[in-house]
Amino acid sequence: MASKDNKKYKSKNLFDSFHHAFDGLIYGFRTTKNLRVDLFVTAIVIVCGFVFRISLLEWALLTICFGLVMALELVNTAIEEAVNLAMPNLHPIAKISKDVAAGAVMFAAILSSVVGFLIFIPKFIDLL
Repeated sequence: MASKDNKKYKSKNLFDSFHHAFDGLIYGFRTTKNLRVDLFVTAIVIVCGFVFRISLLEWALLTICFGLVMALELVNTAIEEAVNLAMPNLHPIAKISKDVAAGAVMFAAILSSVVGFLIFIPKFIDLL
């Protein structure tokens, strides 16, 4: 019975898979304030990258950081929504799931900030 119910969620082809993925991105950006904040910070860092003419390696590192934080934010949103569906009432294990997922995003954001500081602080110092 469960496998029959799951078929309605399966993608029929590659186009459907991409369509569902884009739906997830759109849902994430519309409903997750932190993801919009991440996008805003990313835009500021990109502008700084052009202003300071950072190297290709620095662009690569920042791109990995941008992607990691945003991907984890989307995973966090998925976990929170699934937990809300499975456990609509407050439960200690549901709280742990949500907190750990949020902690993963925070950890990636902190590490990304460190990478950004390592790249940009020397460039700001050179201006002085």
